[in-house]
Amino acid sequence: MKSNQSDSVGVKKNPLGEVVVSIKDVNFSYAPGEREVLSGLNMEFHRGQVVAVMGGSGCGKTTILRLIGGQFAAQSGQVLFEGRDIGKMNSAQLMHARRRMGMLFQFGALFTDLSVFENVAFPLREHTDLSEDLLRSLVLMKLNAVGLRGARDLMPSQISGGMARRVALARAIALDPPLIMYDEPFAGLDPISLGITARLIRDLNNALGATSLLVTHDVEETFEIADYVYFIANGRIGAEGTPEELSRSTDPFVRQFLDASPDGPVPFHYPGQTLAEDFGVNI
Repeated sequence: MKSNQSDSVGVKKNPLGEVVVSIKDVNFSYAPGEREVLSGLNMEFHRGQVVAVMGGSGCGKTTILRLIGGQFAAQSGQVLFEGRDIGKMNSAQLMHARRRMGMLFQFGALFTDLSVFENVAFPLREHTDLSEDLLRSLVLMKLNAVGLRGARDLMPSQISGGMARRVALARAIALDPPLIMYDEPFAGLDPISLGITARLIRDLNNALGATSLLVTHDVEETFEIADYVYFIANGRIGAEGTPEELSRSTDPFVRQFLDASPDGPVPFHYPGQTLAEDFGVNI
């Protein structure tokens, strides 16, 4: 386990697959002169791994997904996908890279006017020239993988939130991408749906030989399926390691997050002027 608050603990080295995503010395803010969202960030995501990025709200977790997807470019540093710098790609190169990325958005983001079948078929129709017979077979295979082949003709309004998340997962893996990104995949799910979704993420990653990147707050389920975890604090990596290493950590930042403590290195108040300065009084 590594931490910027305490000494590193020896990490048991396991064979790792090739690096799919590498983030090197990245600094990012949404506008010149504004507060830096990410500062000096270094991360690696290897093939075959499920990697979680965790931290408090507003710490920059989702921004990392946006940088990898090319929605934004870092002011300095590199975001490499399969060895190529996302920030230096032109539109055609970026679109090609995105076809090799799957994305499960928070709450699924299904197309409400398309059936379950057509939601999963959408990326296949957009990016391939498959025959209808082959497309149908692939869509049914993906739906079967998430346990929803029988729901193919239903509309999003006819299925539960947990089922919608699974349909979105089938859509995210439709093109068999080497990288699958999940933005808060467990948000709003009941315990049963949460457990099913977590298990699917792990099993599908293993079956596809892919790399899964989870942005999440859910400690228990994430620690059950993740190979490695990064904790983000104030735009930097506060700690990193395997779930087992982090669970044993005595680092104040890690313990505050894992124990859901209101007191610790992560402040409750957003940085700003003192009360005395804001109200013009002596306190």
